[in-house]
Formats: sequence, structure tokens, C-alpha cells
Amino acid sequence: MLQQHGEVQVRAGVEADLPALTDLYNHYIRETSITFDLEPFTPDQRRPWLLSHPQDGPHRLLVAQEATERTKNPHNGPAHGLSAGPAAPGPGHPAGTLLGYATSSAFRPKAAYAPSVEVTVYCAPDAAGRGIGTLLYKALFEALADEDVHRAYAGITQPNEASTRLHTRFGFRHIGTYTEVGRKFDRYWDVAWYQKDLG
Repeated sequence: MLQQHGEVQVRAGVEADLPALTDLYNHYIRETSITFDLEPFTPDQRRPWLLSHPQDGPHRLLVAQEATERTKNPHNGPAHGLSAGPAAPGPGHPAGTLLGYATSSAFRPKAAYAPSVEVTVYCAPDAAGRGIGTLLYKALFEALADEDVHRAYAGITQPNEASTRLHTRFGFRHIGTYTEVGRKFDRYWDVAWYQKDLG
């Protein structure tokens, strides 16, 4: 799965993305309350998370990256393991700068929760305002349309107006707020929960 959007490509995440994905997520751990993880990860520590998102099924990992000149032109053939066609990149180092990623993950471990997923999107700090989150969610929900997924949920640490706008644009509605549910940076944070009906 590879979609071209001008200067940005959206595709399935692969093992070679792990260092860049880890760096991006660690920024949000260190600098923000968006995630409630408190300690940065190494790529090896983050590998089980990556492997829990195969390239098909309801639990997906999509990445957005800068398109390179080679990947923009399908006649040039693959570059660094990245195919310009619909096939996913190989194990080689991906071409282009990572701009963000989106996931759909298991909502809860018990079997009856299987038709529900928790979704999230993270954009590189210097990619804000470029519509990366919109591109990622569009591709993610297109991929989930053929899966047995009934509901998508997103937890948004408050305040986060940009994330609230993004989720509302994609048809999520606010269904409740956990007040002071997490503690980070010596303060308590609320998490608002949003739901999108998929089937």
C-alpha cells in the first residue's frame, strides 16, 4: 500500500522505519503530555509495538514520508528498498524524511473487544500544518473499510485543539472525559474520549 500525495507518500510502516519512528515518539514523551509514557524508548524496546501492526488486518501502522525524486517517478524503479508502485517497501532503509505516522491498535485485550480499535496519529514537529495527519487518517480509514472493525476510539489529552479538530473532521464525536486520569510533569491531565462509527 503506497499512496502518493504530491510531495508526501503514505505507506505501511516497516522495520527500517523503527529508528525514525522511535525518535518521533520520544519527542512527544519528553516534551508533551500527548502520550502518558514517561521514559523514552530505544528502537529495540519499540520493536514489539511495530510488530503488533502487520500490513493487513485491523491493526495497521502507516507512515508519511517526504517523496524523493526517485520515488516520485515510477520509471526510475525502487530506491533503497522503497518501491514507487503499490508494493510495500522492502527491508532496506526507506527513502525520504519521516513526517508522521498513524496506527489502529487493539482497543482492549479481551476477545469481545476485537471489532473496536484505538487510533492515533503523530506528526513530526516540523511537519505541523501540512495536512500530514489528515493524509494519514484518510489512508488508515480507507484501509480499515474492508476490515471487521465496528468502532474506532481516540483518547486526546486535554487541551489539544488541533487533535480535537482533526478527529471531529473525520466524524469522531466526544463520548466522555476521564478527569485527572494521568500524572506527568508534576500535574494531572484529563483525557477526552472520541468515537467514530465504522460499521
